[in-house]
Amino acid sequence: MSRMGDVLAGFHAAWEFESDSVLIRYERGIRTPKLFQALGERRVPLEAIAGVTLTRGKRGTVVLRMEPRPGADPLMEAAAGQLKESGDPYRLVLPADREVLAEYYADELRPLLTESGPADRFLVEPPEGPLSFKAYDGKATFDGRTVNFRWFWTGASSAKWKAGDQSFSVGELNGVEWRSPEVFEGHLRLLQRDAGAPGVQADQDPAAVVFGLGYGPVHESLPFAAAVLAAVRTSSPVAAVPAPRRDPADIAERIRHLGELHQAGLVTDEEFSVKKAELLAEL
Repeated sequence: MSRMGDVLAGFHAAWEFESDSVLIRYERGIRTPKLFQALGERRVPLEAIAGVTLTRGKRGTVVLRMEPRPGADPLMEAAAGQLKESGDPYRLVLPADREVLAEYYADELRPLLTESGPADRFLVEPPEGPLSFKAYDGKATFDGRTVNFRWFWTGASSAKWKAGDQSFSVGELNGVEWRSPEVFEGHLRLLQRDAGAPGVQADQDPAAVVFGLGYGPVHESLPFAAAVLAAVRTSSPVAAVPAPRRDPADIAERIRHLGELHQAGLVTDEEFSVKKAELLAEL
């Protein structure tokens, strides 16, 4: 390999080559993709890389790309192929006049890539927490152990209001389903152990938050999904942690909104009585 610490700088990022890894540092400039800015820097072990390619890019550029092994990076696993090319964190775009230098580093790197095929564990560190973002129908937070969904009365469906705010220990989960906010019906759904395939739309599922214009952007929701997925893969099932008692003013607001749903005929008399009792029990 080239000398330890050699750096190859391109547009929006620089790769620093070490004996056992490549450290990717992303710029924070205004033209840098927001996902790169959110990631900051990532250390990619050589054992997480299956190969490296060099291709011609657009408008007088060349593209050096590392190909991560399936299952090696929680970010790429959560993305499931939905990232746009310009948002691929494994691409380094360089001016065409640096093609020879890029080829040199690619040639130096290839003999060191001895692993191939799916990885049996995540080899790249997930984004650091705590993490949070605003979806269209609620706010999602993750502290490394528990995912919380707090519904917005302006966006959440009556099904979610009836279910109430949700709290999921990573030990209760089997994975995550991230659908990019840049496509129709984008959402983040938590997949629960032994729950089977989701049978309802994300806007009706208390285990999901839905995206919308300006809600759940890629640079916020994808690192969130990756962090949860990584925690799930390294956890074992645990008993659910009791939800903390809520603010009385918050309970009163939720009862008021529940009453509006009841008056509108969206909640039956029985459902109204049961849910109101549940909310009062949390005081």
